[in-house]
Amino acid sequence: MRSQSDSQHKQCAYRAALPFHRFPVNPKWHVPNRAECTALWDKYKMPDHIRAHSEQVAYLATTLAKLGAERGMDVSIESITSSALLHDIAKAYTIEFGGDHAWIGGSIVLSETGNPYVAQGVLHHVHWEWPVDCELCFLPLAIIYADKRVMHDNIVSLDERFDDLVVRYGRTDRIIANIMKAKVLAEEIEQAFSEQLGISLHEHSFNRGRMV
Repeated sequence: MRSQSDSQHKQCAYRAALPFHRFPVNPKWHVPNRAECTALWDKYKMPDHIRAHSEQVAYLATTLAKLGAERGMDVSIESITSSALLHDIAKAYTIEFGGDHAWIGGSIVLSETGNPYVAQGVLHHVHWEWPVDCELCFLPLAIIYADKRVMHDNIVSLDERFDDLVVRYGRTDRIIANIMKAKVLAEEIEQAFSEQLGISLHEHSFNRGRMV
């Protein structure tokens, strides 16, 4: 499974980075279906609990995509579902060998599918350094937000998710500060999607499909 060095992974993943946010989806890019995504889960030895987490992230991200399509936004629902299903494809690799699972995952998805649009959601689901523009960057922002609303395999609020992250990983002040920075970003994305979709995502219970 360690067929590429970390530098090669980064070079490959870089090709799936920001410039592709500004281009329309190319109909020649293959979008992996659910069966193909689960086959990649098997190939890259994704643990069962990460599979369950990925299913929930895909459900939530797909819901966002459908809401966007209903509002007339130019979104590829299939691409968003696939990207969400594959966002943690490199978890097992990085547990064994180390490295950034988002960068390496983006590289894996680009190599396996040839689709930079699907790969960008994997690449950027941990770090985002650009303006929050839901219309321009719907796919990666949807994956970031969906991932931050799913704790293990349960859909929760951002407060619950980040409280859990602090408890599990907040070993130093620096780590806690980075977690809080990520929370601010997630809240900004939540607000932007809420305004774009005309719905309060903070109050939306995705697992019951209705407002609470």
